[in-house]
Amino acid sequence: MKSRQTDEQSSIANFAGHSCWQETAEETHFHFIVLICQRFEWACAAAKLYGTTNFTSMSPTFETLFRPIFFTPLHQFRSFSSCLSSQNTSRISNSFHIADRKLLNLSFQSNLVQLVLFSLRSKPTSAIRFFDWSENILGFNHTLHSYSALAHLLLSHRMFAPAQKVFDTMLQRFWNLDVFNTFSEGSKIYSTNPSTVYGFLLAQFCRNGIANLSIYTYLNMLKMGIAAAPCALRTMLNSLTDSCSLDTILDLFEEMSSRGKLRQSFSVYEFVMNGFVNKGQVQIGLSFHRKIVERGLVPQTMDCNRILKTLCRENSLRFATLYFNLMVEVGPNPNLVTFSTLINAYCKEERLDEAFHLYSSMIQKGVTPDLVVYNILIESLFKHGKLEAGQHFLCEALDRGIKFDVVIFSSIIGTFIRIGNFSRAVEVYYAMLTEGISPNIVTYSIFIDGLCKKGQVLEACGIFGEIVKRGFEASLVTYSSLIDGFCKLGILRDAFKLYRMMLDNGHVPDVISCSMLIDGLSKQGQVDDALRFFYQVVKMGVQPNVYTFNALIDGYCRLNQIRDAMKVYILMAINNVIPDVVTHTLLLKPLAAQGKLDEAAALFFKMLKQGVPIDAVAYCTLMDGLCKKNKLTAGLWIFELMTSNGVDPDIAVYNVLIRILFKADRLKDALNGFQDIVLHGLKPDIVTYNTMICGYCSMKMLNEAVQLYESLLYESVKPNCITITILIDAYCKRGRIDDAMLIFKRMQEKGPEPNVVTYSCLVDGYFKTHNMRDAFALVEDMLGNGICPNIVSYSILIDGLCKRGLMEEALAAFYSAVKSSLLPDVVAYSILIHGFCIAGRLNAAKMLHARMLAEGIKPDHLLERILAAYHIGDQT
Repeated sequence: MKSRQTDEQSSIANFAGHSCWQETAEETHFHFIVLICQRFEWACAAAKLYGTTNFTSMSPTFETLFRPIFFTPLHQFRSFSSCLSSQNTSRISNSFHIADRKLLNLSFQSNLVQLVLFSLRSKPTSAIRFFDWSENILGFNHTLHSYSALAHLLLSHRMFAPAQKVFDTMLQRFWNLDVFNTFSEGSKIYSTNPSTVYGFLLAQFCRNGIANLSIYTYLNMLKMGIAAAPCALRTMLNSLTDSCSLDTILDLFEEMSSRGKLRQSFSVYEFVMNGFVNKGQVQIGLSFHRKIVERGLVPQTMDCNRILKTLCRENSLRFATLYFNLMVEVGPNPNLVTFSTLINAYCKEERLDEAFHLYSSMIQKGVTPDLVVYNILIESLFKHGKLEAGQHFLCEALDRGIKFDVVIFSSIIGTFIRIGNFSRAVEVYYAMLTEGISPNIVTYSIFIDGLCKKGQVLEACGIFGEIVKRGFEASLVTYSSLIDGFCKLGILRDAFKLYRMMLDNGHVPDVISCSMLIDGLSKQGQVDDALRFFYQVVKMGVQPNVYTFNALIDGYCRLNQIRDAMKVYILMAINNVIPDVVTHTLLLKPLAAQGKLDEAAALFFKMLKQGVPIDAVAYCTLMDGLCKKNKLTAGLWIFELMTSNGVDPDIAVYNVLIRILFKADRLKDALNGFQDIVLHGLKPDIVTYNTMICGYCSMKMLNEAVQLYESLLYESVKPNCITITILIDAYCKRGRIDDAMLIFKRMQEKGPEPNVVTYSCLVDGYFKTHNMRDAFALVEDMLGNGICPNIVSYSILIDGLCKRGLMEEALAAFYSAVKSSLLPDVVAYSILIHGFCIAGRLNAAKMLHARMLAEGIKPDHLLERILAAYHIGDQT
């Protein structure tokens, strides 16, 4: 232990006695303090050397001064010391020994701090600690040069973040220009890389928004031949565009141009223009372009094209046009890319006239359009329905020697097929073959899809065979189109054959093809099979969407299995599929049709509460259900709700509205509703006219009904069978059977063909006029024309026979209906039971009543009154 103490004492003593320089007492004192603080163990040695044998017994001041300081070993800095007199050594020793901080708080020169920092140049962390320690503990007031020395030391080690903090303090405490001068001089004093120093200065001035010094720094860099870092240069330019300093930018641009610095890792022109564009200062950008050209600094067309594309992409077509016109006026001259960029932008904005004007200007300036330009213009013409012009332009392009590829031809073919013009599509197909271009799988798939949508699935299968023959591999889209075609025709066996073929050829079915099959099964009433297939494909990894679930719900609703449809609706939530307006409308229809209006209304208002966008179909469905149940006020309230929610009524809604108003005996409002159809830009359809004619007839305004019917004969909307049947029924109910037969005969001669309802109305009319011979003649005529009577027809016949007392014939007609698989309803039973009661044949009436109950048919109010009157109900 004693030996180690002796070594430590001798080391310090030798250091103190080393003779290199002659220093002042203050310098010697300072160096000794720094050297004694190089590491914590040397502080312990210093304590032992000056009479402190136990470190823990040292004063708090000593600990405060030395415990945080851990520097490099003492012997590394011997060359910076000088001989120390015994008097100085004793002085320092006394300061540590008595722990008097004031003895150490001497007035040192700043160059001594810089010397210490220089001595710590290989230890930047130690330099930072010393710098902070000397300021916070010793109370030094560091000078600008001291800060500069520390910053340079940190930059030499590429410690940019700490250097940035030091620089920020410099800017806070000293004048900006002094900072620049001192810092730039430091690169010579401390041998710091000038590129690093000036790049750092440029970045910091830009970051702090000191534009003048950032430019001054950059100009000095240009003079010195120092390349600025792209990020720093971008920051400077960005700050200038932020402040819209156009003159400064122009001067800087000119200086950079003279030194060949306009294109580095990026285009300075493009960066500045983009800066103005992105900040919404396009006019200033246009001024910048004009003025640099006036100074003889014409930018490259390639850079201008990118600016033009940016303007088009930002939907600033007005400014894009101004920029293009400026290029035409002052330069650089637009090239093919310039024209095609702006033409494409015009076409996307549906400004075809301006696009073609630019196309003409392009040719006048000697710029030859290429395939891209023709593609843009031709596709736009076809997209906007200008098919003649599109085909003419296609021929013009072919005459000019433009070689179109299969993509553009397929696109044109697809356009013609979408509008149903197959002949034109075939013409384009043969033109493609003439040009020596072979169709690809996309071309064939377009034809297949179009044919399937037209229901020409056999022709589509022929093209599919051609695909196989040519060795093409059919795509998933091709298979899906064919599957959809077969499903719509109800040929499910072939649809599933294609599905299995698709799987065998390695295609993974998607939700679209699977949903088509589910929809096909559902529409054929095979909903249980559809549900099994649904679970099968889900197990295969297919994620069902709202269309899939809607297909299942639609299938169950068609079968009136509302409970099962609601189960599927709940299943949607389990699969995280959000129902859409179609889903809810599908559920509304059967509920309203079955008279379950409370449930329908509950579902409807649930949709409103959940924020589901309800369309006119949903409103119309609920209104129609309410109308059929004679809840007319509620139906009108739903209409008002629809209009207040901003949903525009369609023609179907107006048809229901007019029917409600007629039922409510609100003739004037019904007529106003009819006129509103035209005012709202809608066209009345045949349902509208039938509703009006029926309304007139219900209000015994037969003349007005006939006038409206006769006006239809000269309209584009022609009367149908329902129109004429409404009038025949009205004539028959008024006893005007001859007028009814007159219209009927005209109907037989000119069409439309009468149906079972038409015959039933006439038969009923003849029975009411007691003309049984003509009534039976009409029945024979109906059967002769292949029109099978329905239960309503039989009910009319039974009623006519009962009223004439022909009960056996009436009973025979009843059993004939049963034999024809027509299930008698409560009306048919009521007519026959009442007829037997009137004829005094109560036993026969009772037997019919018992049969009716056995078949699950409940009596209505009319039959209950008949049964009560003849005491039939009491005996059962």
